[in-house]
Amino acid sequence: MRKLWGTRNMNNLGIALDSLVANRLRSFLTALGIIFGVGAVIAMLAIGKGAKEEIMNQMKLVGVNNIVIKPLLEEKKEEDEKTNKEAGGQEKDKKKFSKGLSLEDAHSIQRMVPTVDAISPEMILDQDMIYNGKSKKLKMVGVEPAFFELNNIGLSEGKMFNHEQLVVGDGVCIIGAGVKRKFFLSEDPLGKTIKCGQQWLKVIGVTDEKLISSATKENLGIRDYNMDVYVPIQTTLTRYRNPAIRIEQRSWFEEGGGQQPPDMPLHQLDQLVVKIAQPEQLTESAGIISRMLKRRHSDVMDFEVSIPEQLLQQQQKTKDVFNIVLSAIAGISLLVGGIGIMNIMLASVLERTKEIGIRMALGAQKRDIVMQFLFEAVLISLSGGIIGIILGVAGAYTVDKVADIRTIISAISILLSFVLASSVGLIFGISPARKAANQNPIECLRHA
Repeated sequence: MRKLWGTRNMNNLGIALDSLVANRLRSFLTALGIIFGVGAVIAMLAIGKGAKEEIMNQMKLVGVNNIVIKPLLEEKKEEDEKTNKEAGGQEKDKKKFSKGLSLEDAHSIQRMVPTVDAISPEMILDQDMIYNGKSKKLKMVGVEPAFFELNNIGLSEGKMFNHEQLVVGDGVCIIGAGVKRKFFLSEDPLGKTIKCGQQWLKVIGVTDEKLISSATKENLGIRDYNMDVYVPIQTTLTRYRNPAIRIEQRSWFEEGGGQQPPDMPLHQLDQLVVKIAQPEQLTESAGIISRMLKRRHSDVMDFEVSIPEQLLQQQQKTKDVFNIVLSAIAGISLLVGGIGIMNIMLASVLERTKEIGIRMALGAQKRDIVMQFLFEAVLISLSGGIIGIILGVAGAYTVDKVADIRTIISAISILLSFVLASSVGLIFGISPARKAANQNPIECLRHA
């Protein structure tokens, strides 16, 4: 009995396939809705997965529990003018002096805020690096070992700064993987001496290659870590930045010089990254740090405190909404494609009344007619699904290469699209198949 049932179904499948081949153009036009729907689903899922992966990579770069403190390079002159105007055009009090974001601020935060797990001060200088006749302007970054931990940067060669090198500001450096390729392509950099600016530095380590896309660097405002030269922060202070400048700067300010004079750095640090122990303590800790720094800076808000993770989460929500909207559009395309299949199949039933009547007169049962038309609907949707998968994969690849938007095509998205295509054909093909099976064979032959 089972063998007979299988034989009948294979026969019904062959009849359905012959019918589709005989009406190739109509079958293709019917499948267009499924093709574009499936293609859109795959492309949208690939874009959504790529966006999520990019956000996760960005979170790894900035740190999940990090607070970033950056200096404001200029005070708001408009506020001072407004104050002077309210005072009748005369200055009541001298403008308050702030020494700017400094290494002492970092040590105070580490000491006074209990929620802080680690802290990484940074000083960034543009320096000409020279070695063996090659020269290139690079970023020289004064850091402490916590910098490498917070930014997930490991060492592929050499060793980290030791305690003595950090305290005395020794003339040593760790170079990025890109710097090694630029200057030490055919030799071992460890132990070599390079010239950065006016100082000679001994290479003691090389960082791992850190792959960062150009879009991520632009989005987060970060530099290429592979092309940096890292030195102990005390080395930057003692060898590259003259402390006497800050004494002169304060004198200038107290004598009524207004804004900082030319070529005088207002801030000691270029960035301060604070890692908080628990994510739920981020907002509260940021507020505490902001109030603490304001007191230390004589109530001058010459810094800004931000939480990159919150910005990235907001960006993720925006992309999620965008992907939901696009997925909904793709789903509507599938729905329209399914309705198109049902309409064409219903019209096909009316056109093929003679064929249905003849089959029934020759002994075909109702379930044979149902299976024939159901097979036709499923074959249309499956063929459309296969073409749609190819179109979706090609579309995602094109978006990745042309629009520079990262896409990740997963096997799950292809499987989901295939299942959706099959389901659409099955669901929307049932009604036309039943209508065909319920035809009266005598009436079919009479109206043929």
